[in-house]
Amino acid sequence: MAATNVYQMVTDRIIEELEKGFIPWHKPWHGTLNGAVSYVTRKPYSFLNQFLLGEPGEYLTFKQIQNLGGSIKKGAKSRFVVFYKMLESIKKITHPTTGEEVEKKEQMPVLRYYNVFHLKDVDGIESKLGEPIPCPHEPIENAERIVNDYIEREELTFEVTASNKAYYSPTSDKVVVPLLEQFESAEEYYSTTFHELVHSTGHKTRCDRHIAMVAKHGSDDYSKEELTAEIGSAMLCNISELDISKCFDNSVSYIGGWLSRLRDDNRLIVHAAARAEKAVKY
Repeated sequence: MAATNVYQMVTDRIIEELEKGFIPWHKPWHGTLNGAVSYVTRKPYSFLNQFLLGEPGEYLTFKQIQNLGGSIKKGAKSRFVVFYKMLESIKKITHPTTGEEVEKKEQMPVLRYYNVFHLKDVDGIESKLGEPIPCPHEPIENAERIVNDYIEREELTFEVTASNKAYYSPTSDKVVVPLLEQFESAEEYYSTTFHELVHSTGHKTRCDRHIAMVAKHGSDDYSKEELTAEIGSAMLCNISELDISKCFDNSVSYIGGWLSRLRDDNRLIVHAAARAEKAVKY
């Protein structure tokens, strides 16, 4: 298959996720403690392949499954991962000193792909996932105090669990975030946690941002609520005296997704900032 087609495959895969409302490269955490890994080599896939696969776990090629005596479950579909293959070519050039025509070897990276199957779609092969990786981050006292004090005072349900989601549920008044060890840094964990906790202040028993809480994805009210949560998160990171540089890229990339709305409504950022300040004070 031509390399240009592989680029289109990758593009189509990302567009598919975007049309679902997901930004696959936005999450600052890994799908699980180990992410997506090759069953045979035990090496994690690249960042690009992590979100092309879209699910953590162990993956094998058809040939690897055959060699290990396994079989693919009926109806299972493969996914693809990409890699660069260096192709060598010989180019004739004029030697700068002698003026003679000589051959020069050149290497050019060409994008290729191969198909893999998730282990859950395979019979006859046991998982080799080991014990969870020890947490590489230490809790940050100032940030931890804000989180715990707010949760206890408001009797908010707060779950920190191995997952691929971070969210606030208004109906159950519950915040769910991935484990600390799933994040690249402790600062990103607290930035994400603060974002979801600011959402929870919109509950009718708190700051009562009812319309924003039930707004449809992509609507103006939804945009305002998302900006409110992200600005509030940045404020709380500052209050906690976190290393803002480790949170800032995440905030910038998040807000960057709403630039078109900010350009269309010059009141949006002002309103969101006011709501964020009220939420943080609460």
